[in-house]
Amino acid sequence: QVQLVESGGGLVQAGDSLRLSCAASGRTISSYAMGWFRQAPGKEREFVAYISERGGTTYYADSVKGRFTISRDNAKNMVYLQMNSLKPEDTAVYYCAANPKTGYYKLEYNYWGQGTQVTVSS
Repeated sequence: QVQLVESGGGLVQAGDSLRLSCAASGRTISSYAMGWFRQAPGKEREFVAYISERGGTTYYADSVKGRFTISRDNAKNMVYLQMNSLKPEDTAVYYCAANPKTGYYKLEYNYWGQGTQVTVSS
């Protein structure tokens, strides 16, 4: 069993940056691909970014490509999401997820965190 805890969210202005962290416990995540998802009010949860087990492969949603960067530190059991040039439409609760069962962009991950709120004001 893996427990995931996100942190680093907050209220920022458009154009600012934030770095989200996802701390894993219970077992090492080095054998798990990881993802970040987000859910805005009234909308479905959507894929943001994916990173493979060793970090050699990453994928991003078109809406964040070039602005967000996913990374991981398996020695620290951590995953990060660096978010630059934030926009009001990035406002959402951001979730960390581990071990996708099907496609990396789908919601079918085995483990989820509780989420961290990111609010971007215009």
